[in-house]
Amino acid sequence: MVYTPATPLTALTGVGPARAKKLEKLGLTHLGNLLDYYPHRYEDRRTVYTIREAPAGEACCVCAMVADYPTLSHIRKGMDLVKLRVVDHTGQLHLTFFNQSYLREVFRPGDSYVFFGKVEAMGHRRSMTSPAFEPEGRGQITGRILPVYPLTAGVSNQLLLSLAQQAVEHCTQQAPDAIPAPVRLSHQLCQREFALQNIHFPRDYEALALARRRLIFEEFFTLTCGLGLLKERRVQGEGTPLPPPPMHAYLSLLPFTPTGAQRRAMEDIAGDIARPRPMNRLVMGDVGSGKTVVAAYAAWAAACNGVQCALMAPTELLAEQHYRTLTALLSPAGVSVALLTGSVKGKERKAILSQLEQGALSVAVGTHALFSEGVRYARLGLVITDEQHRFGVAQRAALAAKGSALGAQPHVLVMSATPIPRTLALLIYGDLEVSILDELPPGRTPISTFAVGEAKRQGMYGFIREQVAQGRQVYIVCPAVGDTEGLIPLPQEEDAPDLKAATAYAQQLQTQVFPHLRVGLVHGKMKAREKESVMSAFSQGQVDILVSTTVIEVGVDVPNATVMIVENAERFGLSQLHQLRGRVGRGCHKSWCILVSASRGEAARERLCTLCRTTDGFEIAEADLTLRGPGDFFGKRQHGLPQLKVADFASDVELLHEARDAAQALLAQDPDLSQPEHALLRQRVGEIFAQEADTFN
Repeated sequence: MVYTPATPLTALTGVGPARAKKLEKLGLTHLGNLLDYYPHRYEDRRTVYTIREAPAGEACCVCAMVADYPTLSHIRKGMDLVKLRVVDHTGQLHLTFFNQSYLREVFRPGDSYVFFGKVEAMGHRRSMTSPAFEPEGRGQITGRILPVYPLTAGVSNQLLLSLAQQAVEHCTQQAPDAIPAPVRLSHQLCQREFALQNIHFPRDYEALALARRRLIFEEFFTLTCGLGLLKERRVQGEGTPLPPPPMHAYLSLLPFTPTGAQRRAMEDIAGDIARPRPMNRLVMGDVGSGKTVVAAYAAWAAACNGVQCALMAPTELLAEQHYRTLTALLSPAGVSVALLTGSVKGKERKAILSQLEQGALSVAVGTHALFSEGVRYARLGLVITDEQHRFGVAQRAALAAKGSALGAQPHVLVMSATPIPRTLALLIYGDLEVSILDELPPGRTPISTFAVGEAKRQGMYGFIREQVAQGRQVYIVCPAVGDTEGLIPLPQEEDAPDLKAATAYAQQLQTQVFPHLRVGLVHGKMKAREKESVMSAFSQGQVDILVSTTVIEVGVDVPNATVMIVENAERFGLSQLHQLRGRVGRGCHKSWCILVSASRGEAARERLCTLCRTTDGFEIAEADLTLRGPGDFFGKRQHGLPQLKVADFASDVELLHEARDAAQALLAQDPDLSQPEHALLRQRVGEIFAQEADTFN
């Protein structure tokens, strides 16, 4: 049979329907999938020791001869032990296998095997428990660098090893190389065939390093090319030039002096909207850095040019907050602002829709209702979205459709209060220009952060009572409603403390701990209207303690809230904890963030200490990236970008810059990758962006 990357795994010996179903859970259905299913670690099994020289406490290979027939013992129901003594010229090794009674028929005295496992030493006695093994000289699982793959129930590493071997043997020569030869040669990259062979079965660690470098470069390079194509299409689109009015006219509307970072961002926007192509800019700033003031400038500049602006927020409460802020800032300048959410009904809604369609309304603030089918704009020139990480690449393209239907594409400004390391922003926001607000306005109340254990719980409850007695309010965030989806898994050696589930904990606090206080509950499984109602009550001071999951991570300002308590804090990412901390310290009162953790793990303590040490969101983001990788910033469902398989943002920064520069240089010569020699690259880009169905058609 001729094997190709399209050959289904069921065509291989040993892969029946049941096993194929299990492999499908790993995304493996064809031989070609296996080429891109990389090992997540490797075991160096090249050195074979004598029994005496084998390092105690370490996994290693030992070559020895079977000395006796194996013995089988029935310990209890469901527990059998096979014991075996093996020897070499330096000593003897005692082996124990659990529930593998068939091994009694495998080993014969005088036969030599290589065993791989952890050597345990007690006095002069040496032993191994359930080692891997093979006859001496076979060299399939010993005497080599062995790949270890991510597994799922019913799929062993041995099975994946066998399947990957067949994929590499039959398909690497058929794997097309998407990186153009001049790029590969100028950046000293190995060929794709060599890379695939050695990422799976490295002949040595030098070859593995060459393979990884090539594949990491390829991931960054193709992803940057794809984002470059998106940006190029937008640059080529026709936009409406909006000559910015004098900056001082807007500054005179502000009751304070903006920071230097805010002014720079406004100048960036002024330059963008003056061009005859659509702006696509991200304003990224820490909690409280003043993004709304920058967005208000863009809306004001649009209104001064006679075009309309739509500002979309992820929740009705946040939309209402923006509405109040923009109204206060822009109404004195004669700019009309209206709120359009699902709650706006009847005559009021009809009036707003009519004003938008006739061009009598300058700024519409709301949720995704702003872009529903019945909403029509007379001249939509600017789209602003808040909390960028809630809307992905595909949504950004869709938002502009309302304006482009009128002719020119609208300018797009997106805001994010999630600080992202600059290295990560290069990739995630490769289709946007980025302005960073890295200064906080003067007067922000500092937040004191403490990490405490269970021993301090009663003292913490007393502190809550004191704060509420002074008229303040408190957030208590739990890691789950009732499950643990999306939380950081703890190391295997660490006992997992009991998780606080919001629903049960809120009831316990109300009935047993704070019976005389008003305890509210909000979580993601509640209906939107219920959540909005509880949050509104908290905002209006009708709830003293709000027990919540992370749904309040992005929320409305409550200046009276002074305490943020996070239960099981070790189960959250640092950037997420920083976002939660930003819910307090928004008024004139002293504020605190208390991170509660019963974890004794060193890594967990180190992460929480980082948060206690600094309030700089970008520093925290860099630390989180190093400790956890990029998952905490954007999951695949949020940003809509392909997952990287081998690249690591924390350790591959130099290669990210190198690949990005190479991609930009190539796109400068061939902006849409239409040249014949770039056909494979364009195809590869289309494949990795497959979930964005219409992006590269």
